[in-house]
Amino acid sequence: MTDDGLWSIGELAARAGVTVKTVRHYSDRGLLPEAARSGGGHRRYGPQALDRLRLIRSLRSLDLGVPEVRRVIERDEALEEVLAARLREVGSQLAVLRWREASLRLVQDCAAGERAERLRLLGAVSLPPDTGALVRFWRRVLPARLPARLVTTVLDSVVPPPPADPTPPQVLAFARLHELVSDPRLDSGEFRPAPPLPAGEYRPTVLYEGLAEAYALAARGVDEALAESGALAESGAPAESGALDCFVAAYATALGTADTPAFRQRLAGLLARSDGPVVHRYWKLAAGLFAPGEPVLGALHHHLSVALHAQVGSRAG
Repeated sequence: MTDDGLWSIGELAARAGVTVKTVRHYSDRGLLPEAARSGGGHRRYGPQALDRLRLIRSLRSLDLGVPEVRRVIERDEALEEVLAARLREVGSQLAVLRWREASLRLVQDCAAGERAERLRLLGAVSLPPDTGALVRFWRRVLPARLPARLVTTVLDSVVPPPPADPTPPQVLAFARLHELVSDPRLDSGEFRPAPPLPAGEYRPTVLYEGLAEAYALAARGVDEALAESGALAESGAPAESGALDCFVAAYATALGTADTPAFRQRLAGLLARSDGPVVHRYWKLAAGLFAPGEPVLGALHHHLSVALHAQVGSRAG
């Protein structure tokens, strides 16, 4: 230390346990200001530089870049913002690694004859997978006149988010789901799912608001049935919870007609025709991707449709 209480670059480096090159690098980047220069032009640093250098090293140990370190040094409150952004980035990286690990196990653990298909499926999706194809699929199915708020509600209910820590079967289900909704035949209309009610003959907003209420009732009925008996009688829970009446009323009100036995007979037929192989397979694949205990809209719709068919069949008998 010089007589004026300043350190040379070598002395500062030794106290901080870093190389002279490191101190010079941060000084050149403007992160470690010099206190003065010697008569010969050599850098001199005050004791506060040691605290600054230790802070820089701590921030760099968190893998923060120099721009982020500069923000923290210049503005104390920036630390929260920088840490939050870095945590989001690390979370994204971890999600990629977890999906990659599950994908590797999916291929490693399958029979040799299945590997070519699984590699093909995995090669068509990103890691973690993007749900854009699933959203586009449902946007083609939903009525064009449906308000944006209802479209968002429906999409949140029918598009499963990629699990943060997937199992190999979930990776396979998501890849097959992506393949299903990306089938070019859907664009031609050959396999495109059709809504049960003819376009232009009903009020979409009324229908989907009513269905949301029916699904909520059905979900409660299913939960109560499972809590009581550990099993679900498909035709019992929806009817006993009042969900079936609400379900039928949504269709009847949207069509501007009355809920009568004849209408229920007609609706049962319409629902049977609209429940095609694409939608059926979609819900079969998606079922294991939603969070445990989360009501799956497709399953609720199925329970209600089955309950309606059972009711119509019993009356016909």
